[in-house]
Amino acid sequence: MSPSSFPPLIFFLLTVFFFSTFADHHHKTRSRFRPPHFSSSPSQNATSPTRYFEVKKPPVPSSPQTQPPPCSHQFLHHDFAYTYTKPPVLANYTLPSHCSPSSSSSPHFSKIILEFRSTCKGRQFDRIFGVWLDGVELLRSCTAEPTRNGIVWSVEKDVSKYHSLLVDNNNKTRTLAVYLGNIVDQTYTGIYHVDVIFHYYPPIGDYDYISPRAADMIVPISRNLPLNDGLWFEISSLGDSKSKEFKIPRNVYRAVLEVYVSFHENDEFWYGNLPNDFITANNLSTSGGNGPFREVVVTLDGRVAGAIWPFPVVFTGGINPLLWRPVTAIGSFDLPSYDIELTPLLGSLLDGEEHEFGFSVTNALNVWFVDANLHLWLDREKEVVEGEVFEVSRSGLEISTVSDFEGLNGEFKTEAKRVVSLSGLVKSSHGDVVTTSHQEFRYVNKMVLGKDGGLQIIDQLIEAEDRVKSKRGSRKIYAAKSVRRFPFYLYSDSLEQQNSTSLEVANVTMGFNEERSESGDGMMRTFKSKLENKQEGQGVMVVKNNLVVNGYGGTQQVYNYVGSDQCYLRNISSFNYDILYDKVETVCKKTTLKMPEHLTRLETLTSFLR
Repeated sequence: MSPSSFPPLIFFLLTVFFFSTFADHHHKTRSRFRPPHFSSSPSQNATSPTRYFEVKKPPVPSSPQTQPPPCSHQFLHHDFAYTYTKPPVLANYTLPSHCSPSSSSSPHFSKIILEFRSTCKGRQFDRIFGVWLDGVELLRSCTAEPTRNGIVWSVEKDVSKYHSLLVDNNNKTRTLAVYLGNIVDQTYTGIYHVDVIFHYYPPIGDYDYISPRAADMIVPISRNLPLNDGLWFEISSLGDSKSKEFKIPRNVYRAVLEVYVSFHENDEFWYGNLPNDFITANNLSTSGGNGPFREVVVTLDGRVAGAIWPFPVVFTGGINPLLWRPVTAIGSFDLPSYDIELTPLLGSLLDGEEHEFGFSVTNALNVWFVDANLHLWLDREKEVVEGEVFEVSRSGLEISTVSDFEGLNGEFKTEAKRVVSLSGLVKSSHGDVVTTSHQEFRYVNKMVLGKDGGLQIIDQLIEAEDRVKSKRGSRKIYAAKSVRRFPFYLYSDSLEQQNSTSLEVANVTMGFNEERSESGDGMMRTFKSKLENKQEGQGVMVVKNNLVVNGYGGTQQVYNYVGSDQCYLRNISSFNYDILYDKVETVCKKTTLKMPEHLTRLETLTSFLR
């Protein structure tokens, strides 16, 4: 088969929008599940702007009897027209004087909420964007795709963990940066009108007794301004890596690296990328190869310090855009960040010298955006803290792929696992504390191709467990555990019709499930939470002459969060811009706060990793 002979669905998804080569980063090259644009907005009868939203628990629980209203301040307003390859929009940030907390009661706010608010009208792609404060990333997000009648959306994120940066006792002026690379021309007319607002909630007694203590200092691990792009590092291939030197104070007693990750262009739909042996055997000319497994690897001074196996976020223009109107995909408006506990490695960092973080992506294609924030807790009673690294155990990545195909039809199974364990001592005013951290990952992806490539089925599961324990002698003083499970299923089919028309069918099911526990202050304070977030979508696009002329999308979602801070259940269903059903419950049953027994050990994961 010649390079120009593609399976029908692969050909459709890769070539139908070749003329969009000059769009934003994740649209320079059309990806496998990136559909063509709509000739109109199917089945939208509204004349007023439509409000889009991602289903999440509110950042501040609805408790009007106990929660005073916030002090709010708008720091930035900008119209993002042709901003692609131009510098980020900058604004000065200082804590507004009318919002300063009373020093006599508490130097802290109970909550600080970042709100990103936007409107747009016309035709436009979804665009990735980020918000940084002095190089520390606060938010990674995706815009919604507008319609001719206009859309409205907002993202509200709890940024209280950046308190030391947002509330400066010296009232230092910081730089707020927003990069949203947009293109406006005769075809793409949508301009994003953006407001960035911070909401400061005053202390309310013991409200925040369950909240983990925020870091005393945050070091940005990102690119430095000036730039004509975002502050993230760009990783464009499996051999590519980016690094940043840094230095920390000598009185640090705890360190956590928070990593932001997003994937675009040829790797936007990495979970559906085909194995290279299949591409080679069929002589295909496709940019979506290297198989369906990806991981972000973080190194410290050249040695693996941790890994991230990311949740497969679907952006608002992905697969079938009608699925995400008005309820967007999980994580699309507020992409998750991922923490790596580095306290066991402090013994190698407390020398007052420069050190280096490195980032790479296993099997990467162009392009991944990665940066990080280093959260540091400082010892106020000692100028120099000492430490020692006891043990670093890295199993290395174990990955296997089994391919069984004939021509353009076949079955593929990819499995992977990794373990990273760290142990170290820190001698501070808190005593001689030994901290151990442990990461375990398991991955399986089963893929089916049929109908000479016109049919593709993806069934993927990512499991990850993070455990941290700190002891002073025989006494446990801190413990944290996070268990994440990301199931993802996609069925896509292309049905040829008459008159150069086809039906593009896409059914998707995804879940973001996490159980967390954290105990600190000598195990006297405990935070527990459990999230089950499942989304199912079914959609069809009618495509004629490489344009979507009609279609539908229906989405159902159940978001159930039970935590020490609040309980929130939302059951919602939508179809072509309309909300069919929406039920919200906020009543918390105390019995549900007990962590399930299986959290003590992931039996299936552990047995796999033995």
